[in-house]
Amino acid sequence: MMKFHTFLIALLFIFTGSAQDLNSFFTKTNLFLETHIKNGKVDYKAIHKDQSTLDELLKIAEGISVEVSDAKNYQSFWINAYNITVIKGIVDNYPTKSPLDHKGFFDKTTYSLAGKNITLNDIEHKLLRAQFNDARFHFVLVCGAVGCPPLISEAYMPNTLNKQLETQTKIALNGTFLKVNNKKKKVEASEIMKWYKEDFTMDGSSEIDFINQYRTEKIPDNYKLSYFTYNWNLNKQ
Repeated sequence: MMKFHTFLIALLFIFTGSAQDLNSFFTKTNLFLETHIKNGKVDYKAIHKDQSTLDELLKIAEGISVEVSDAKNYQSFWINAYNITVIKGIVDNYPTKSPLDHKGFFDKTTYSLAGKNITLNDIEHKLLRAQFNDARFHFVLVCGAVGCPPLISEAYMPNTLNKQLETQTKIALNGTFLKVNNKKKKVEASEIMKWYKEDFTMDGSSEIDFINQYRTEKIPDNYKLSYFTYNWNLNKQ
């Protein structure tokens, strides 16, 4: 009986510690982003000058345990982890003009996060896209470039995640992700919608159908869809 009680206490300690680490990660990420993000742009210069807070965040993230079955915590953690790890990658190569100036930035460089040694592409494609059929991820994962969705100055939190996903998708599709020409009856979308077309056409719907879920001014079905070139310049302040 004593062994069983000891086991329960140890298990409770693990779960409590993990929850505390996760809450600490969200709280500190929120403060970090609030401090260094303005109008979707990142103050890489200031972060490069003093990397202590970023390093602390990544150290916390390294020891976190989060399960896919705990969907809101899982998604919130990995979205935030992706965004701050992109910042880490930029800072490690600072000064730079673009994340693409560094070979393997997304698919070779590995980071220690939640007990895994993974790349940025692993987070996006294996841990998020492969686990959840939710195209809204594309509007919150920020790749360090101007063509990405804007990085918000707050952390993605489990209790507000769905609202944040909705808000950022609406901002993108009513803003810079689309260029509508009513005279020529055409619409140009970010190349993200070309690269991940399968995410935007699930269940037999069209890309226009997906767009119109979030557009204030709907796009007519007969408009021709094309894509404008992605801007890979650094999203710096």
